[in-house]
Amino acid sequence: MRKFVVFVLAALLSGAFAQTVGLSVSTLNNPFFVNLRDGAQEAADELGIELLVTDAQDSVSTQISDIEDLVQRDVDVLIINPTDSAAVVPVVMAANGSSIPVIAVDRGVDGGMLAYFIASDNVAGGAAAAEYICEQLGGMGAVVELEGIPGVSATNERGQGFNDYMSENCADAEIVARQTANFNRAEGLTVMENILTAQPDIDAVFAHNDEMALGALQAIEASDRDILVVGFDATDDAVAAVDACRMGATVAQLPAQLGRQAIEAAADIVSDGAPAATENIAVALELVTNSDCE
Repeated sequence: MRKFVVFVLAALLSGAFAQTVGLSVSTLNNPFFVNLRDGAQEAADELGIELLVTDAQDSVSTQISDIEDLVQRDVDVLIINPTDSAAVVPVVMAANGSSIPVIAVDRGVDGGMLAYFIASDNVAGGAAAAEYICEQLGGMGAVVELEGIPGVSATNERGQGFNDYMSENCADAEIVARQTANFNRAEGLTVMENILTAQPDIDAVFAHNDEMALGALQAIEASDRDILVVGFDATDDAVAAVDACRMGATVAQLPAQLGRQAIEAAADIVSDGAPAATENIAVALELVTNSDCE
């Protein structure tokens, strides 16, 4: 009888410490989110957390299905990097209804209850990109803005920071084109090719992420025009382009740190419970430039 009791207690204790966290990522085709996933996985391994990762491949319907599956699996905590901040609200509310705490990482959610929102200051990052472009252009010139996925908080916030700074501090510069390329390199190439055809005078491009910036850079180099390009995320390819003086700058986020912070917040929830109201955790960013470039 005593052995049986010891066995049951051991099983119960083992179950109590077996934390399962679900992580729904918008896309693993983007190196930024691969780094975010890797940072989360490293932290999960260190903390003894089982991490279930799903890849929505930038599809809203796929992400909704993935999250529904994670809720059905009764994960202890759900971490979401939304494809669309509004579209995921119903599944966030479903997780709320199942008493599963929800953390949003990198991109916010427009409704439902979040335990934590972990992100870089995208507004400040957009403003930093605008300040750099304004300084490089001497306060005037023709500028193109390549926007991210419509409806995503990162798109809205990076655009807000960029456009607010430009209108308030660089009024002699003109945004001559503003189009979405959905955070995608191939679309950045195609959209930029079309803009280059339509706009004979372009001095700078701000892209809401590096994938679009690198696509735009490919189109610009093929056209043999001299145009300043600034991206956002500081992916390896973008930093290499800055180091080679092909790109002007990129706003550096720390995606691995975002993933790590999300897992650490999940561990806190499991041990201490979710906070009564959403807590925001900001992860630092900085502008990566190359002073050796003319």
